[in-house]
Amino acid sequence: MRQTVDGKMRRAWLGLAAGLGLAVAAGAQAQGLSWEDGLRGDAPDRYTVVRGDTLWDISGRFLRHPWQWPEVWQVNPQIRNPHLIYPGDVVYLYDCDGRPCIGLERGQGQVRLSPEMRTIPHREAITPIPLEDIRHFLREHRIVDDPEALEELAYVVGGDDRRLMSGVGDRLYARGEVPAIGRVGFYRVGERFLDPASGELLGLELEGVGQARRERQEAEMAVLEVTSSQQEVRNGDIVLPLEDRGLVTEFVPRAPEREVEGTILAVPGGVQFIGRLQVVALDRGRRDGLEPGHVLRVEQRGELVSDPRTGEQLRLPGEDAGLVMVFKAYQKMSYGLIMEASRTLAVGDRVHNPRRAVSAALR
Repeated sequence: MRQTVDGKMRRAWLGLAAGLGLAVAAGAQAQGLSWEDGLRGDAPDRYTVVRGDTLWDISGRFLRHPWQWPEVWQVNPQIRNPHLIYPGDVVYLYDCDGRPCIGLERGQGQVRLSPEMRTIPHREAITPIPLEDIRHFLREHRIVDDPEALEELAYVVGGDDRRLMSGVGDRLYARGEVPAIGRVGFYRVGERFLDPASGELLGLELEGVGQARRERQEAEMAVLEVTSSQQEVRNGDIVLPLEDRGLVTEFVPRAPEREVEGTILAVPGGVQFIGRLQVVALDRGRRDGLEPGHVLRVEQRGELVSDPRTGEQLRLPGEDAGLVMVFKAYQKMSYGLIMEASRTLAVGDRVHNPRRAVSAALR
């Protein structure tokens, strides 16, 4: 028998998720998972949170499909400042009107969620997914939808002592107008992302190589001091105000509302094979209905074989091989994080909506 507790704990899982920056849209209705279909066969009755856990990891210990964790939440609009999950807390299963729900114990007692304010060191709370890896990526990458606009931006034309490359502390000269307030970034043009089918330009990748502050502007020339650099700054590098790259952490993992059919475009860094927790570029974006938190199934492309009778090249049917969750959506493309990979993934693999019905997903 699963542990049964007071019905007042029914809303615990929503509180846990909201405390991590997750939210459920107003009016959302939890579909509910059954004890038989929704849970792993080896799901524990209780699990003690350890440092390094993520909400996805914890959900994966209980659910067959971790991205479906919102289905065990209960909507409670009165909870404004719920508790967070910390190492040492105990997550446990209990019966919730005939279906599984998840509760939390902190210390010796059960947590009852309330709108009361409570000061908790946020740095110690566990995160929904490994956010630090994503933050590091976003600090160094951005996408431009209109490459022609780059022609109007300032760019590096020289440095002290006629240097072709510069580093921290060096003075650089850029041609064009540079904002006087705030820091600016140096960017190098990277990969051009094209739609595999139509050839449409989906975006131009800019790779950040350093930052600077403006000392002064003289006519069309700006004098800059390099304050940080990941690589040496070169002549021709573009100068841009730093993008507001605050990472959206309010991830509610869910299937897209619209049907999405796309592919993995590229892997930043140019690696050939893709595994769990690697960032990938997808050829679908906001115009296709993708938003942060959307989960897509990755289908490994079938092998190319020769027909033994006709000699023609045939591609075998693909196989479901992983899950990717979108964390940054641009107009025509997106960046996602591979959350699961049962096979080695590669550029060109298809992405599509996960099956909505739990029973169908288990067949």
